[in-house]
Amino acid sequence: MRKIVIAIDGYASTGKSSLAKLLSSHLNYLYINSGSMYRAITYFAICNKLTPLNKKNINTLINLLPEIRLDYRINLNTGFSDIYLNDNNIENKIKSLVVSNHVSLVAEIPIIRKHVVKIQKSFQNKEGLVMDGRDIGSVVFPNADLKLFLTASDDIRAKRRFDELINEGYKIKYDDIFNNIISRDKKDSKRKYSPLIIPKNAVVIDNSKMSITEQLNFIIKLLKSKF
Repeated sequence: MRKIVIAIDGYASTGKSSLAKLLSSHLNYLYINSGSMYRAITYFAICNKLTPLNKKNINTLINLLPEIRLDYRINLNTGFSDIYLNDNNIENKIKSLVVSNHVSLVAEIPIIRKHVVKIQKSFQNKEGLVMDGRDIGSVVFPNADLKLFLTASDDIRAKRRFDELINEGYKIKYDDIFNNIISRDKKDSKRKYSPLIIPKNAVVIDNSKMSITEQLNFIIKLLKSKF
């Protein structure tokens, strides 16, 4: 099969990143988690005391964008790419609820989105690419060879995210996680610039009752039939 671009979009905590990692590993493609870029910028804002995101702090953050260097490096233990902010690995630091509570506000700022989308587009290569996010098939790669959109019930998504964070050592409450993912989807779907939508020609996958292996097998069959 020729090397292609696969865009995976979907609602919060539908397992986009886990599936994208597994799929990229199976295909031996480059994997990029686009959402981690917005989380990294949010983390930068928090570290530099630019929250709450009022007009003054947003303008300061925008002016500091040239000082925010984002890149990905392979983690030899996991085999996947970790995100680095100004040469510091922040892969585990960007998953906190504090970052989650602010990331949608950062992501809806048009100048920041344009800045990040430009970086994302630069990752397209001839060796194959799997990128997941919230506007990959609609804005970043509207001509992607394959577009997928993941969805699942609210309760299942919240439980998945809660279990993930508990396993990573975070002390959080289930209700806080549930309210956060509902709030993020609402904000992302209603933002004016590149809102969260089901991209044209995307294959919608409701994985509420699907294991990640079942999802992978479904996509592999889809790839074989399509390409």
